[in-house]
Amino acid sequence: MRVALFGGTFDPPHRGHVGIAKAAADVFRLDRVLFAPAGRQPLKTEVRPAAFSDRLAMVKLVCEEDARFSASEIDAPRADGTPNYTVDTLAELRETMPEAEIFSLIGADSLLGLRHWREPERLLELAEWIVASRPGFPLGELAALGFTAKQRARIHLLETVHYDVAATDLRRRLREGGNCSDMLLPEVVNYIAAHHVYG
Repeated sequence: MRVALFGGTFDPPHRGHVGIAKAAADVFRLDRVLFAPAGRQPLKTEVRPAAFSDRLAMVKLVCEEDARFSASEIDAPRADGTPNYTVDTLAELRETMPEAEIFSLIGADSLLGLRHWREPERLLELAEWIVASRPGFPLGELAALGFTAKQRARIHLLETVHYDVAATDLRRRLREGGNCSDMLLPEVVNYIAAHHVYG
């Protein structure tokens, strides 16, 4: 079984996330894509996201789009309030799914900051990495990140899909009551309205 962890804030999950997940599943023959909202991201401390319960509920709605998608609570908030580190999540995933081939799905902007993540060397040992292109983040600059040939072989580029959704702008539009149906699935739009997620 080929399983990809798709972690992130998902505040909110949008059409860009869906497009990336579908493309990754198709190109890399993934059996499952685990949408895993992060309880507390260590590198995004300046913005307080919507409640984890709301983000998880919206992710569950998004996962109805494709039978290969599943919502996961593996990155739920920790009882002690500590951040959710991807290296711990991937280690747990390997323990619970020892028979699976594990991938981690991220955007190019996240890859460029990978050296600042906890235990970057181990991250590349625990999983193969699928990196989706984003406007303004050229994938051709991988050489500058200093990966070894062995590490580079575990990084796979997904250039068949491009998304340019800025979550900050999306949340601003939602707070202002703007129509975001161009970027959000109808079910997510309805959930946000019904639960007043963004004010």
